[in-house]
Amino acid sequence: MLRYISHSTRAYSRNRSVIALVVIVLLGLLLAACDSSSSQNTQTKQTTSGGNSFPTKAPPLRTPAFGTPGQVAPTVKVLASVDPTLIVQFPLSPASIKSLFPKASALVTVFQNPVANDFDTVTVDLQDMPPNVKFPVFITELSAKPFGHAEYVGDVITRGDGSGESVFHLITFVAFAADNRHPGTSADQSGNASGIQLEHVGMWFDGLINARQVLHDPTQKGTPFDGGGGLLHAGPQAMTDGQTLPVI
Repeated sequence: MLRYISHSTRAYSRNRSVIALVVIVLLGLLLAACDSSSSQNTQTKQTTSGGNSFPTKAPPLRTPAFGTPGQVAPTVKVLASVDPTLIVQFPLSPASIKSLFPKASALVTVFQNPVANDFDTVTVDLQDMPPNVKFPVFITELSAKPFGHAEYVGDVITRGDGSGESVFHLITFVAFAADNRHPGTSADQSGNASGIQLEHVGMWFDGLINARQVLHDPTQKGTPFDGGGGLLHAGPQAMTDGQTLPVI
């Protein structure tokens, strides 16, 4: 009886060993199949996403032409950009605020992508300006008095430290003012226009009272360079591109 039990125990042990070996082999085959499937899926994903993946290196930059010498102000700088975009920068300098804020500065950046839309993106960055003041931005026919035709762009409001920035979306390089009573055409670096080219950028005090307080000058005269508020309620020009040739 003991011998029979002993033989049965050995047989049972052998069977367990065989079963364990079979399980190990099956697990190995299963893991190998999973690895193969994962590898194929990865390759498929890589292949599938290959057509829509992001570039692995930066696109080439080029510096496009913007007018010719004698057509554009020397302060205008064309930045390198990706085709077909155009990025132009130029500074504004102090006008009526020069004696009190000699370090005041503004940098205007105009970004154009003719493929994406018909509007340009204009960014105005200010430093060392009169604090907590609203300055309307205009594009004008002339950079100095009498300024000629003008188009309101928007406002930049300075912080307590005299800094500020605003971003505008408008037609810039081909902006013009038309008068049907006196039809005509004009031309600049952007081509012909059915009216007067608007080629300069300036900033004004939004109110005469603010200007008199900031400039400590109660004799300052009003200007029309702000919307509403009565006739000639705006203050003098604060910043100018100061150029005779076009900046835009």
